[in-house]
Amino acid sequence: MTNSKLTSNKLSIIVPAYNEGKTIHLILDKIKNVTLINNIQKEIIIINDCSTDDTGECIKKYIENNSELEIKYHKHQRNKGKGAAIQTGIQNATGEYLIIQDADLEYDPNEYNLMLKPIINGHADVVYGSRFMGGKPHRILFFWHTIGNKFLTFISNMFTNLNLTDMETCYKMFRTEVIQSIKLEENRFGFEPEVTSRISKVKNIRIYEIGISYYGRTYQEGKKINWKDGFRAIYCIIKYGLLSK
Repeated sequence: MTNSKLTSNKLSIIVPAYNEGKTIHLILDKIKNVTLINNIQKEIIIINDCSTDDTGECIKKYIENNSELEIKYHKHQRNKGKGAAIQTGIQNATGEYLIIQDADLEYDPNEYNLMLKPIINGHADVVYGSRFMGGKPHRILFFWHTIGNKFLTFISNMFTNLNLTDMETCYKMFRTEVIQSIKLEENRFGFEPEVTSRISKVKNIRIYEIGISYYGRTYQEGKKINWKDGFRAIYCIIKYGLLSK
């Protein structure tokens, strides 16, 4: 059933943010400057996951100085994790389409249109932006992170029977009614394998993948995911992969 509260021709952009005071205004500028195809409008939903730096102040200042933008701001009263922030964003989305955008500068909002096309053209319900396919630029960083991402994708594919190349990507775009119909549980980085597993079980779901660029950052630059999250991802792949739906 179609959610009557959703606004057609609008993209909801979910921006989870934790201690991103240095970059939050930069990524919001990039989002602001993107012109979407088919005259699609933007709804920016920022979730401050109880940051301990000046992220909240930076967001409020940005909203004051950009009143022409449709921005919704939510703050968690305690740190719950990226997955929980994304869930808050999904629950408050009103656009026909929805995408997740990290608050750092690793992913390029100019590529929203690449991901929108398969959905708008009636081919896809979900589009993953893969860092491991296509001819887009990729920053060269961590060998073992790449191996780890590909390994997690491989295990995930075994349980979902999908042939994704990048399950762990941030850039996941959905028809909003699809993602809002799914109950999600993971509050941290387990969101990625959980949502992939649950999406794969939706009847007649059409999942596409498209190559995107990737401007990765180091831990000194603010990267947060670590080896513990990798083990949690394996647990989530098995846990949700064994669920019947």
